[in-house]
Amino acid sequence: MEEELRERREEEEEERRDRRVTTPTRRKREEEEEVMEVMRTSKKDSARRKMIDGHTPISTSSSFISSPYFSTPIHRERGGGSEEDGEEDEVRVAIVTIEDESCLSEPFGTVHLETANQITRIEDGGGRMDQKEGERTVAEEEKEEEDEGSDEREEDDKEEEDREVTSPFLHLLSQMKRKLDHGPDGRPFPSGKKRCKGNGYLSPSSLVQATPTTFGDLRLANGHSAQRRRVTSGPPPSGLQDWLLIFQTWSGPERLLALDELIDRCETSQVKHMMQVIEPQFQRDFISLLPKELALYVLTFLAPGDLLQAAQTCRYWRILAEDNLLWREKCREEGIADCLSSRRSKCVRPGVAVSPWKSAYIRQHRIETNWRQGDTREPMVLKGHDDHVITCLQFSGDLIVSGSDDNTLKVWSAITGKCLRTLTGHTGGVWCSQMAAATVISGSTDRTLRVWDAESGECVHTLYGHTSTVRCMHLHGNRVVSGSRDTTLRVWDVSTGRCEHVLTGHVAAVRCVQYDGQRVVSGGYDYMVKVWDPETEACLHTLQGHTNRVYSLQFDGVFVVSGSLDTSIRVWDAETGGCVHTLTGHQSLTSGMELRDNILVSGNADSTVRVWDVRTGQCLHTLQGPNKHQSAVTCLQFCRGLVLSSSDDGTVKLWDLRTGAWLRDVVALQSRGSGGVVWRIRASDTRLVCAAGSRNGTEETKLLVLDFDLDDRKKETD
Repeated sequence: MEEELRERREEEEEERRDRRVTTPTRRKREEEEEVMEVMRTSKKDSARRKMIDGHTPISTSSSFISSPYFSTPIHRERGGGSEEDGEEDEVRVAIVTIEDESCLSEPFGTVHLETANQITRIEDGGGRMDQKEGERTVAEEEKEEEDEGSDEREEDDKEEEDREVTSPFLHLLSQMKRKLDHGPDGRPFPSGKKRCKGNGYLSPSSLVQATPTTFGDLRLANGHSAQRRRVTSGPPPSGLQDWLLIFQTWSGPERLLALDELIDRCETSQVKHMMQVIEPQFQRDFISLLPKELALYVLTFLAPGDLLQAAQTCRYWRILAEDNLLWREKCREEGIADCLSSRRSKCVRPGVAVSPWKSAYIRQHRIETNWRQGDTREPMVLKGHDDHVITCLQFSGDLIVSGSDDNTLKVWSAITGKCLRTLTGHTGGVWCSQMAAATVISGSTDRTLRVWDAESGECVHTLYGHTSTVRCMHLHGNRVVSGSRDTTLRVWDVSTGRCEHVLTGHVAAVRCVQYDGQRVVSGGYDYMVKVWDPETEACLHTLQGHTNRVYSLQFDGVFVVSGSLDTSIRVWDAETGGCVHTLTGHQSLTSGMELRDNILVSGNADSTVRVWDVRTGQCLHTLQGPNKHQSAVTCLQFCRGLVLSSSDDGTVKLWDLRTGAWLRDVVALQSRGSGGVVWRIRASDTRLVCAAGSRNGTEETKLLVLDFDLDDRKKETD
């Protein structure tokens, strides 16, 4: 007996040595013979099958065992006797159950992933298991295989990589492995994406149903009832079920061909019905499916108008479209700097959170629309000064101040249109004024300046010093510089009423003046433009070049721009005093100019308005055409990318600064063309104030106030 055991051990040792030196071809042949033997033995064992936990054990004759990937891992348990004893070998195969409660975004559970990883390792050639006595686990056999040497593993790896998959079950294994590496929709998981954690598993049948195969499956996948509302025009036609059964027997291409023929024979209403049924099932609310951060990022690419439309889609889109940071970015793109400066709407529905930045944007958009398109409301009319000419006009906040040649100034409420008070004290006509907050400074033909408190109507100071009419002034901070027909300029402290400096050098009346807090620029009837240092009272530059009286000036700290009766406009360098450009094109006196951000707008007695680039000297636009003014331009302003111009023809016209196009007539007097005149205009972002009248009595003197912040006004009134 001991000799038989020793001989058996020697035979096994010899077989082990032979296996180490055997060639891949011989090893493969031996493995195949061994598997065929197992399969023959398993057929005899079919009568011994029984249910194990409700599952049928997998026999060795199945495609699972016949797969070349599982040829070596099958081991027969040897008992105390040999194969000749006639006892059939028992094949033990672990059954892994797959439940149906797994998370939809995770094709398999954790245990199944481990099992599948073992299958993957076997596919890759790293799972060779040896035949040994007794029952062994995969891990033990892999460890023994590692002890047999790396050379054999490399040969086995190459052999397994070169082996072709021919078994149908291996194709299923390949698909299962693909499901492990892909999502339910067949797309691969991104690198680093975490899969859902769940305790359940999907059955193979559920894997097949993950992708809808019929339209009914698609409805169920979208969360709709499988029983959709049917057409109830009458009983179904005879033979419908037979027709449907025939349709189901056809192949996919045959069904497509039949559908094409069917659609060609349908009426328009029937095709429309099909579209109403089919199209909603293929629509996806991708915004709601995205994380909030990504959804908001997508919405940043929408224009504000599109965002307002998107907010009406559904409640969740409304929440996203109300995001305050999203609207802050939109306000920044439009140049709206502060949402706190906008009036808040008081009529907000309870429970609805309104973004302050969105409210600011909507308000600015509404004001812009009102400017450009107008409103059916009539302007508010403020009547005063009898039939006298309004010579100067200012407004700040809700206060409007008008000066007239009737020796008075009037303070008006821009909200109610009432005259709050009349400022009296001058003994001559008021020709110029300036205003900051509630402080008003006026200059008169009585050779004095007066400082007023517009809220109380009190004259705070009377400034004496000039010996002729005060014709112009400019206020900066707490200082005002006045120019007079006495050829001098004076610098005054508004708070104390004291004259601090007197600038002399002009030889004719000073007609216009500009002051930026550091330098004073003046133009006069002596054809000269002068640049002054008010602290030293020194004339820094005398800008010579005009050949007639200088009537208008602009100064931005870098450029001095002067308009003259000689029809030209000159651009000067304030530091060197040199003439940079001479702007030609106007045919008469340049009566008014506005300079902002290197863009100059000039109004001329030739009835045209021109837009210039002072850096290049180029004329960008000439505002004329069929809708141009019919008489001299009296005043102009530009704001919000718009140009406003008034004229002796009794109109105020609105132009687009960027394109130079005429937009509309904001004001048109009834007596326009027959004596009606708009003398002065002043504009802010939300209001326009016009001083109008006539020289022949056809139009009474009045102020017209247009408010373009209409909706907020209406709410406040309500």
